[in-house]
Amino acid sequence: MSRFHPVDRQTGYLLPPSVDEWLPEDHLARFIVEVVDGLDVSALEKAYAGRGSTAYHPTVLLALLIYGYANGVFSSRKIERATYDSVAFRHIAAGTHPDHDTLATFRRRFLDELAGLFVQVLEMAQEMKLLTLGTLSLDGTKIKANASRHSALSHGRIEPLEIQLKAEVESLLAQAEQADQSTVPDGMNLPEEIARRQVRLEAMAAAKVKIEERAKARFEKEQAEHEAKLAHRAQKLKESGKKPGGKPPKPPTAGPKAQDQLNLTDEESRMLPVPGGGFEQAYNAQAAVDTTSMLIVTLGVTQASNDKEQVLPMLEQLAALPASLGQVERLLADTGFYSAKNTEACEARGIDPFIAVKRDKHHPAPQERFTEPAALPANASPTQTMAHKLKTKAGRALYALRKQTVEPVFGIIKSVLGFRQFSLRGLKQVTGEWTLVCLAWNLKRMAVLRPQ
Repeated sequence: MSRFHPVDRQTGYLLPPSVDEWLPEDHLARFIVEVVDGLDVSALEKAYAGRGSTAYHPTVLLALLIYGYANGVFSSRKIERATYDSVAFRHIAAGTHPDHDTLATFRRRFLDELAGLFVQVLEMAQEMKLLTLGTLSLDGTKIKANASRHSALSHGRIEPLEIQLKAEVESLLAQAEQADQSTVPDGMNLPEEIARRQVRLEAMAAAKVKIEERAKARFEKEQAEHEAKLAHRAQKLKESGKKPGGKPPKPPTAGPKAQDQLNLTDEESRMLPVPGGGFEQAYNAQAAVDTTSMLIVTLGVTQASNDKEQVLPMLEQLAALPASLGQVERLLADTGFYSAKNTEACEARGIDPFIAVKRDKHHPAPQERFTEPAALPANASPTQTMAHKLKTKAGRALYALRKQTVEPVFGIIKSVLGFRQFSLRGLKQVTGEWTLVCLAWNLKRMAVLRPQ
């Protein structure tokens, strides 16, 4: 008798196989289908006019995308192929095979609706007793744009390059006008060479205009801030009768800087510094994570490398959440988010902020870890007050939750799910794709937390 299982690929099934029987009961694909079927997708259904060929139901396409992103499959072509090769994808698609154009169009078309679906999933998580808002950890991470950093042009580089290309075009035109073409190298097509440089010059001229528009907007913002600082100093002088200490604020400079850049592939992306040194063409993705469940509660994408301006948008998103989700009591964030204005904004909304004012030492002395700090002076500044709060035992214990929650979420999204680069381009589209990533993470996390 053979010690191996028999191999028979020729005998047909006596009855048609049921894909439903091939998946374990607790499989992630089943859970995603169950959750998506429970969402209100009427806004998506109304977008279909009913003309043309029969469409795939929005819940099928949405579940395929969510399951794909939850398992590191971001390409619509790979998702289409998986509906043939993968039992889980076959189960979600119910034996159908939406083509990659349908999946890609659906993803682009309904990016705005994803925000509402994201909130519905949070409400579902609360109904399942998996989410209880209390303490949130806020952080940002750089994610590559769908554009090469070598496609970026700086304002300082454009001007000499324009001069060079114009000289080359004039030289080629002069060569084309000559009756004797014997000097033209073999394989060179003069009209194509001239056209290629002219297209490049047009693109550079358009980039130059956009860089100058950005510089103008930046100058207007910096000028308003400069005038506000001058008015504040004047007010202090009027109240105290003494000249304010320190140097007067330096006025901003109008016009673009030599290092101001525009990427020709995705002009809304920015060259941002990344951990470990260096720069990447990227976006700054933000997320606020519940410290108890590690579910993402609010999210956003910004072009700024600094996180300081991201607290207020997150607070506005929290205020817009349904009251049934509860009230956020504490907000944890690293030193990149700290400012007195952000602290005041949190407190005005009834949220107790724990935002580091500077980087902590990696190996503090034992007495610092197990003793309370000295009492604050009566005239302590907001910065001193925040630093004191984070040195207390309770403050240290709370702030330690930040590294245990939001940073692991980013690590899993990048290293386990494999999401390190956006597929879409433009800030609006990228924000929608980040919502899809966070939606996939939440469902993957809820599948682990749900009662078995």
